[in-house]
Amino acid sequence: PLAAISGKKKIIMKLGDNINSAILLRNNTPLDDFLGLTPNEINYMLYDTFCDKSPVQIRGNIDNAILNQIPLFRIAEEYLKIIQREKQIKLTPLGALPKKVIVELYDKKFLLDDIIETGITKLSREQDCISILSARLTAEVAGLVKKANGKLSLTKTGTKLILPENRPELFKSFFQAFTDKFQWSFNDLYPEQPIGQLGWAFSLFMLNKFGNEPRLTSFYAEKYLKAFPHFISFFEYDFSAQRQFKHCHGIRTFDRFLLWFGFVTVEKQSAFMDLDTDKYTRTDLVKQLFKFEGERP
Repeated sequence: PLAAISGKKKIIMKLGDNINSAILLRNNTPLDDFLGLTPNEINYMLYDTFCDKSPVQIRGNIDNAILNQIPLFRIAEEYLKIIQREKQIKLTPLGALPKKVIVELYDKKFLLDDIIETGITKLSREQDCISILSARLTAEVAGLVKKANGKLSLTKTGTKLILPENRPELFKSFFQAFTDKFQWSFNDLYPEQPIGQLGWAFSLFMLNKFGNEPRLTSFYAEKYLKAFPHFISFFEYDFSAQRQFKHCHGIRTFDRFLLWFGFVTVEKQSAFMDLDTDKYTRTDLVKQLFKFEGERP
């Protein structure tokens, strides 16, 4: 009986080793749905994007010439400088930035708004320019700005990182907060799910791979959905689900992330954004700011 039990243990241990080997092989096998990345690499990309095992990493040395080309960061940086200059900013009774601050930031012309530029809407409140609102909220979740008694002021971290010599670290702090903490769904009426935001690095990986020529956002949305098919379930299951998903991914990923950070240029067919016709091309900033160690031919 003891010999029989010992034999069964050996069989079970061997089966366990075989299963573990199969799992290990599977997790380290490049998959077409992931554009040649392995499940392990995708896991790091999704949940530990800034670690040294992630296929997409921010470069260590970033000079001022590069940072000057990042529109949303420039807005955030000037916003911090205004708070530094004023010591404190008193919010409106509704908890928004006062008009004079919004106008000062917008007049820097880092990011222009189509509706404001065409005169359809006048810049009179914070909600009129979502890029400025997003920069402000990201600075707060990044721990750069604090709010107390209806007033905004710099935190110790914000005071330290606003120094010129700490500019690269300020960018990294802001960028990580925007991608990991600020909720992209706040800016639209699509489902409050991390569509586009979860896997933003995968979209950047795709842009690096395919963005050398102008392409519609649907080209990238289709590949993103192939990698993360469960996201389609958050849209009504009918003929328009695919279209809703593609537009959601396009707005969040291209119009309000890649374009805001200067990672793409857009060829517009009209005065306003049209995801069915606008084409996006990768800029040099992508390769200047990021390393793509997971690339394969």
